[in-house]
Amino acid sequence: MSEFKPRNRESASQRAIDEALDFAMAQGPPKPVEETALKRQWDADLEAELEAALEGFDASKYEIETPRTRAGDRKHVPKSDRGQEGTPGPRQGKVISIRGKSVFVDLGAKSEGVVPVEQFEDKIPSPGDMIDVTIDRFDADEGILLLSLKGAAVEATWENLRKGIIVEARVTKTNKGGLDVEVGGIRGFLPVGQIDINRVEDPSEYVNQKLRVVVTEANQRERNLVVSRRELLEQERAEKREKTWAELQEGQVRDGVIRTIKPYGAFVDIGGVDGLLPVSEMSWSRVADAASFVKSGQEVQVKVLKIDRENRKVSLGLKQLTPSPWDLVEDKYERGMTVKGKVTRLMDFGAFVELEPGVEGLIHISELSPNRVRRAADIVKPEQEVEVRILKIEPEARKIALSLRPLPVVVKEEPEEEEDDTPPAPKPERKVPLKGGLGDQDRTPFGKA
Repeated sequence: MSEFKPRNRESASQRAIDEALDFAMAQGPPKPVEETALKRQWDADLEAELEAALEGFDASKYEIETPRTRAGDRKHVPKSDRGQEGTPGPRQGKVISIRGKSVFVDLGAKSEGVVPVEQFEDKIPSPGDMIDVTIDRFDADEGILLLSLKGAAVEATWENLRKGIIVEARVTKTNKGGLDVEVGGIRGFLPVGQIDINRVEDPSEYVNQKLRVVVTEANQRERNLVVSRRELLEQERAEKREKTWAELQEGQVRDGVIRTIKPYGAFVDIGGVDGLLPVSEMSWSRVADAASFVKSGQEVQVKVLKIDRENRKVSLGLKQLTPSPWDLVEDKYERGMTVKGKVTRLMDFGAFVELEPGVEGLIHISELSPNRVRRAADIVKPEQEVEVRILKIEPEARKIALSLRPLPVVVKEEPEEEEDDTPPAPKPERKVPLKGGLGDQDRTPFGKA
């Protein structure tokens, strides 16, 4: 009897398993979970399109790798697609479809990825559009690459934090070397030299602000996270630079921002490209100090005057966007007119006098005084108010010749009597006949010999 007891127990156990299986089969297939797997969101039309495209394709002739790889077999996945181990960098992909909160992208080579819809702030793309993305990591469970729109901040966790990805950081406070930030609940550090491209004098201005930054160091074991905003700004600036150089033409009017100011002018950022705005091109009137005319960070509109593509230099102008006062010189001034002005510069050959903002004339050294002048400084001084006479106007050449010499005194002379060429009037005819005589010889008595 003892030999049959195990068999009876085994039969009872088997019957219990069979009953459980029968019950499970009677319940029908399990209900699907609420969230459908990403790869299952593809519609029937897309599947049919792929099948038609692959018709006649012999897979046996090729070595095919599938992205649905177990975590233990990740060596089959290209190194560039291995999440944190992959090399960061932009990729270009084609939008396949949009399902729920996900945008499916074809990266080529049988690789697909998905981008969260919320990363498209301006406009959600349409199927067929080409977009630039970066690979965050590979989801082994879903068998798909998790992507981010190029330049968009990703949702940060220690699992996906790696050098080169862009995240959003909230500044919590300042410290000795920079700013404390919080990235997805993870504490990080933003060095003061990495806050902006230009020097930051007061880091406290950034407290409680949200900044887009790039991860420069992420060590989960040591809980060390370092980010940089400057590196991200320089990346964006480099991309703008190439685009600007492709579009830049002489004569264009472009928006810009004053970056740095030098004694000879100011450098203006016109979209990733720094152009020089010389002090002589800032205003029609003379500008002695560029810092007194423009300020760092000021937004301006400038005109592209000259482009040197070989040396990548751009010359800009600001005064060209306002009317030139020389256009009205002929209407306001004329030769011989006496006007007031202010001495602006002294040269070896004379002195420049400003008649109005933007209009200067020259008093040649020979016109400073009626006497011989060796130095202009002996007669006039800078900023001195003078009254000058206009000798010559050349609007096309933007030149006006002036004189400080007094007008010569003209002495009026008495006019000479002019000879009268009119013939004299004839004498009246004598009516009484003249008596004749012989003069001295006719003194003898009448009738004597």
